[in-house]
Amino acid sequence: MQTRRKLIAKIKPKSPVAEQYRTIRTNIEFSSLDEEVRTIMVTSAGPSEGKSTTSANLAVVFAQQGKKVLIVDADLRKPTAHYTFNLLNTRGLSNILSNQTSIIDTVQETDIENLSVLTSGPIPPNPSEMLGSKAMDRFLDEALDQYDLVMFDTPPLLAVTDAQILSNKCDGTILVAKSKKTEKDQLLKAKELLQAAKGKILGVILNNVKMKESDQYYYYGK
Repeated sequence: MQTRRKLIAKIKPKSPVAEQYRTIRTNIEFSSLDEEVRTIMVTSAGPSEGKSTTSANLAVVFAQQGKKVLIVDADLRKPTAHYTFNLLNTRGLSNILSNQTSIIDTVQETDIENLSVLTSGPIPPNPSEMLGSKAMDRFLDEALDQYDLVMFDTPPLLAVTDAQILSNKCDGTILVAKSKKTEKDQLLKAKELLQAAKGKILGVILNNVKMKESDQYYYYGK
């Protein structure tokens, strides 16, 4: 099934790509020796650059390490987490932020130990306002009481302001770029937007790199 193949860290945990996700996990941990990173936002400059696949697989490898992880589909415009994890999306983050339901009644468990998913819920008319609201602050506080790590998949930075708004609320942001697709100018603009929002950039992941036989790695994580 196409959506399940995206979870290579689960399906093929010994593969070179899964190993690179674990390397990225280690790099994140080393980047935050003075202050533990417990909320991570994953975004990209433009669409179709691999941010959702990256966030899902990173959530998997953190859960495999023994951390209690919640991955949140904060792309309230074009959500995909429910497809990736084969879950229903009748209610989710948008319902929590509009005070229609609670975290405990909305989060869904996966067949991966320690990993839970909060889907987007119905697409609201005001995604940016929702993500920047005090309700989001309350959600974060409550989620951190229940989970060791909360990971957000957000819309692309250059498309809408959603990711900028959320980056200011998270401990760190990972920027995903796609080899031979993401333009340098787009990546620099995305970096500037994050810095303007006072978001902390943990690093950039370059994906979809073609692997030569002599190469050990598919992905490079900084």
